[in-house]
Amino acid sequence: MSFSSTLLKVGNLTCRNANKIPAMVNILKSNLHTTKIILQSQSPAVTKNPVTAPTVKKENPEQKMSLTQVGQYVSQCLPKYVQLAQITDSNELEILIHPEGIIPVLTFLRENHRTQFHSFVNVTAMDVPARQYRFELSYNLLSLTYNNRIRVKTYTDELSPVDSITGLFEGANWFEREVWDLYGVFFSNHPDLRRILTDYGFSGHPFRKDFPLTGFVEVRYDDEVKRVVTEPLELTQEYRKFDLGSPWEIFPAHRAIESSQTGTTATPENQQKK
Repeated sequence: MSFSSTLLKVGNLTCRNANKIPAMVNILKSNLHTTKIILQSQSPAVTKNPVTAPTVKKENPEQKMSLTQVGQYVSQCLPKYVQLAQITDSNELEILIHPEGIIPVLTFLRENHRTQFHSFVNVTAMDVPARQYRFELSYNLLSLTYNNRIRVKTYTDELSPVDSITGLFEGANWFEREVWDLYGVFFSNHPDLRRILTDYGFSGHPFRKDFPLTGFVEVRYDDEVKRVVTEPLELTQEYRKFDLGSPWEIFPAHRAIESSQTGTTATPENQQKK
């Protein structure tokens, strides 16, 4: 019996005999309960997953010990170039080397039977102008044999070139071009060291900290000459008036400091006098 037919039946019975209303209400309740059970059985089961807090990557003692042994082994085999080997807080092996040791160290990491870092991931850079050698290069390698990763770091400046590793890893070609384009680090013996992201004739290296946010020139399409033109940068700014007479008086905390220095109390009367 459907729900609509039940309502119709109840209505007819109500009109015929008002004394049977309590029994009709019970019939209606039983049908509602039956309909609810049918709908629940037809709907897919919903499982309530307990809410868990975000978990931090668990430390693997075996992997950490393996990376520590690899770092010690590389340091002992190449003491001329390796300056520091350490395990970071995220359980990653980092090796800091001299710039002249890029080719020897990466060759050793690729060919040695205890390392076998045959997969080149990428090379990135970072600019820290406060350092004597402002550019920090990071070479990321992967060993599929031992399931280990290593980060080899070195340093240079604006005028000192570093050796290209395209002879060891062909995949480093475009990454070195990107570092040259964005940071201006020159890679010697690179087969095709051209810009890869910026436009032809671009001036400067945009990822350097001293590079202006607006750039040096403006590149736009000129409808009159029907081509892309490069012009000196011209920025228009809205007129803004700065009232620097008493910039901090609107804050109660600064009013209290000023009153304590002058020996007066910050009362509403004193504020009105101001």
